[in-house]
Amino acid sequence: MNVAFQGIHIHDDLHDEESVAVAVVAGEESGDVAANRTVGEEVDRVLASLQTGEDVRAVVVTDGAQDESVVPVIRSRVPVDSVRRVVVRQAQDLESMYYTIKQVLDDPETRGTILVPLGILLLIYPAAVVADALNLPGSSLGLVSTLLGLYVLSRGLGLEESIDSAVEQIRTALYTGRVTVVTSVAALALFAVGIVNGRTFLQTLPTDGLLQVAAAVTYGAVDWVAAGGVVAALGRVTDEYLADGFRWRYLNAPFYVLAIAAVVHALSAFLLGLRFATLRYLAVALAGGTLLGVASTLAFAVAESRFQEESPTAT
Repeated sequence: MNVAFQGIHIHDDLHDEESVAVAVVAGEESGDVAANRTVGEEVDRVLASLQTGEDVRAVVVTDGAQDESVVPVIRSRVPVDSVRRVVVRQAQDLESMYYTIKQVLDDPETRGTILVPLGILLLIYPAAVVADALNLPGSSLGLVSTLLGLYVLSRGLGLEESIDSAVEQIRTALYTGRVTVVTSVAALALFAVGIVNGRTFLQTLPTDGLLQVAAAVTYGAVDWVAAGGVVAALGRVTDEYLADGFRWRYLNAPFYVLAIAAVVHALSAFLLGLRFATLRYLAVALAGGTLLGVASTLAFAVAESRFQEESPTAT
């Protein structure tokens, strides 16, 4: 309404000097682009309805910072001599602040960066109250704080795209029936058991120094970790075979895991001074692991070359 009154006031000021027409155009609430297009169409209709052969010029009257976004749209159709902004004087700064905040919150990235941590912060107090009412341990509050810290850290390091990509890959794997999903979970479980077993084995041995501590943990965990590595490798090989992307060289992975596990097992046992871990045992394990890796590499390379040579002939 203020815009219309200001337009009439400008009309009265300029009417004695030149021919003046007042036109009220409006956009729509669906968004900036759609609103600007609607304003442009209404301006075109207004210009087409003018019965004058003179050059048409415009004075744009708006009632806020948000409406000024349509000025380029109007200027693209008719020369603009002036832009008048009509707002209540006491509310001008408040309106500009409101529009700025609205623009910030309309941006999905900004909204996720500001509102999500703010929401988690606001939930800390009620979470503490609920935990106290239910006699829950104080770790619940620490869990909320940890989640907030992890979220802010991921946003700060720009890891949200990597996390979204990983989640999308997991969802795709679930829907496409990939064996890797099951074998990866099993491998992680075996890794966790290996770490626990390594810690348990460490408590059964008297260790002296960081090297022996590392050797004890490694000796207790290496069998489980190797089993997890073999399971994960077999799952990947199975998926490649089902996807018609199988290569014989992929079968090297389980044998490499076994070869490395044998070497690490023997070396950690030797460092711990276990009764069976003599120098000869270490030498045999090192040689055996090396030979296993080399033999598997050569065997699967030969198999791959022969099958690749025979496949064109068969077709």
